[in-house]
Formats: sequence, C-alpha cells, structure tokens
Amino acid sequence: MKYGYARVSSRVQIKGNSLEDQEAQLRQAGCEEIVCEQFTGTTMHRPKFDELMERIQPGDTIAVTKLDRFARTAADGSTLIQSLIDKGVTVHVLNMGVIDDSPIGKVIVNVLLAFAQFERDLIIERTQAGKAIARTRAGFREGRPPIPAARKEAAVRMVLEQKMTYREAAESVGISIATLTRAIRSEKARNCPQ
Repeated sequence: MKYGYARVSSRVQIKGNSLEDQEAQLRQAGCEEIVCEQFTGTTMHRPKFDELMERIQPGDTIAVTKLDRFARTAADGSTLIQSLIDKGVTVHVLNMGVIDDSPIGKVIVNVLLAFAQFERDLIIERTQAGKAIARTRAGFREGRPPIPAARKEAAVRMVLEQKMTYREAAESVGISIATLTRAIRSEKARNCPQ
C-alpha cells in the first residue's frame, strides 16, 4: 500500500504547500490513500499521523511532498525516518526521491532536516523582532482587535428579544458564542436593580 501524508500548519498556506496542492502531488505519485491534517510541525501530537503510523506495515510506502511535512527538527525527523526504514517501510519524499538506509541517504536527510529547522528558527526570530518593533509604536495592542460594541449589542438584542438562538445571533454578527454570553451577562447585570 502506498500512503500519502499531507500536513499544513495553518488553513492558509502559500501555493504549493496547501493541502489541496500536496494532495494533488501525492495522488499523481500514485498514493492509494492520503491522510491530511492541520497541525504545526513542532507538535508531536498529530492524531491522524499517529494513526497512520499504527496501520503502516512492512512493504508499504509513505510519501510526503517535502521532508518538513514529517518533522521540523533534525533529531525527530531522523528518528522517525529511521524507525520507518527499520520497520521495512519505504519513505518517498517527492522533491528528493526515495530515502534509503545507505550512509549517503542518512546524511542527505539529516542535512535537509537541519535546514528545515534552521528556516523555522529564522521565522520565529523575525516574528519576535517584528512584535518588539510593533510594541514601541503608539496605540499598539497585543492580541486580537477589539470587537465593535455595536456588533455585540446587536447580537445581545437578537437573543434577548428571542428572535435568535445564541449560535444564530453570534454567527450573524461574526462573534463567538463565548463573547456573546459575556455580553449578555454584562447587559443583565447593568439592568438588574441592586
């Protein structure tokens, strides 16, 4: 069996890295079953990937579009690939080829994983530098932008006038149910005599 594994860190990824692009490349490479999930490469908890690792058998092939879809750290990626090879599973990285157990194969994998980890570290460093610069600007506010009061008030009215459910009202104005619940509690507290 030839399995494909596609992973994105976020819903919006640049062209070539989206789930759809990865899935198309894996299908073209002959994968019979493709497992897709959205999890950051730094987390070790990837439920669908873990489930695939339980099912995969000696003689099977697992394919990914790029090496960093497996892991972002050289140590984790190297350990994972070696455990797959030891289990008798072929590892096919589409932009590299089939990875084997030869000394040159191991060196190539470790060098490429080290570069993937280096790239991730640079992204984190640039993000932190950008945040530090933003904090020095007047009016900077960390976190999500505040929700306009008019939107919350409209949703509160919809619920209190029994025109809509919490979910319907929250969805209609684009806020979360938790935000709406807090706004309703606040409204009831204001109108409740002391």
